[in-house]
Amino acid sequence: MSNRLLRTSIAMVMLVALSACSPFGGGDKAPQLEMTSVKGQAVSMPPKGKVTLVNFWATSCGTCVKEMPQLVATYNKYREKGYETVAVAMSYDPPNYVLNYAEKNQLPFPVTLDVQGKAAEAYGGVMVTPTTYLIDRRGNIVQRFIGEPDMAELHKLIEAKLAEQA
Repeated sequence: MSNRLLRTSIAMVMLVALSACSPFGGGDKAPQLEMTSVKGQAVSMPPKGKVTLVNFWATSCGTCVKEMPQLVATYNKYREKGYETVAVAMSYDPPNYVLNYAEKNQLPFPVTLDVQGKAAEAYGGVMVTPTTYLIDRRGNIVQRFIGEPDMAELHKLIEAKLAEQA
């Protein structure tokens, strides 16, 4: 076997192994956290009885900034049906940048600062942004997305989880 083929094979095995055993890939209970929004409001994460999208992001992350209008549109589409979004800014993101971004873009959902990195740690050591978790009404993680989610797939999952009873 050539070195190149061997390296490719090892990389594929590692990727499969990581995806199979990665924390919070689906079915696990979401960590219960109490946070404070940039507006000073208490935020329970995830809120009880709601289908919730928890989005770890940063103002310095191009993909995060690109996907944010889609997350706003998704929130506006489903919020009246029992859906919530919580945006968690990473510990390295300057608080004034987060506050300015949230105000300038009129983010309609809670935006929190993970200043000490406790939320990222509780969610399995989130280091890559965006990392997004969809959580059902019972507090179970349905799916984790690393990178920008396929919005059509995300909407199908949200609709399926909104149709379920708590």
